[in-house]
Amino acid sequence: MRVATLIAVLALATTLPAQTLQQKLAKIAASANETVSVACALPNSTLNCDLNPDGHPPMQSVFKLPLGVAMLHLVEQGNFTLDQPIRFLPSDRIQPGSYSPLQDKYPDANVDVPLRELIRLSVYLSDNAAADTLLRLLGGTAALQKYMDTLGIQGFHIEDTEYSLHTDAQFQFRNWFTPRAAVSFLRLLADNSPLTPEHTQLLFSFMQGPGNGTGRIKAGLPADTVVRHKSGTSDTVIGVTYAMNDIALITLPDGRTLALAVFLTNSTDSQKDREATIAAIAKAVYEAAIAPK
Repeated sequence: MRVATLIAVLALATTLPAQTLQQKLAKIAASANETVSVACALPNSTLNCDLNPDGHPPMQSVFKLPLGVAMLHLVEQGNFTLDQPIRFLPSDRIQPGSYSPLQDKYPDANVDVPLRELIRLSVYLSDNAAADTLLRLLGGTAALQKYMDTLGIQGFHIEDTEYSLHTDAQFQFRNWFTPRAAVSFLRLLADNSPLTPEHTQLLFSFMQGPGNGTGRIKAGLPADTVVRHKSGTSDTVIGVTYAMNDIALITLPDGRTLALAVFLTNSTDSQKDREATIAAIAKAVYEAAIAPK
């Protein structure tokens, strides 16, 4: 089983000096049956975990984090209030079988839902119908692209809604996020957030939600580590999982915040093995970040 192989790789890796982090990550990636793309950033350090950092992996639900930021920005601009009721329209519904607690609860739609709850559902639970409702309010994917451009994030590209993504598996490759850009976005949130402190903390609370899972970055870290993250996963078609991703802000023991992005593309591994790969990468990066200098 490849999980055992990863454990052996990590055992060997921990005997190597911290400056060989990229070599450790390359060994982990070499044992995986997918394209592995990684980037990270830690202020006042030389930490370097670049592995295909400028690739264009499909981001899947990772886009819901920038979407949440964009919607909170509109709240701060006075366009909406967090408690404002928003109509969940029949046209906001997604295909049956696509993940949406909102649609499961209101299969016929035509109900009002507070904006705060739509953002929570989208970021905290990765609800697809809630995300498409927010995209409609925002003005579509072009509006989200424009907002990210105004933040100076180069390497984010979005064309398709969740509904569109579920009509053709190839469309997901039109929505991509380079690991380097994802880390830049995370660093912006951590170091110089475009949102007020109140709304930044609200967003961070949503990033600790169950919809972001515990079997990826978080699984590679000490159990008590504060991890604020957003995951994304594609369907598996004929044995190929097009995307399994996780991007995170990780609080280190000394209070610093590590930004990490891991994207797996075109995988033929099992879900358990994919999650183990992400966890192994997170463990290696975390240990390098806290190693004595």
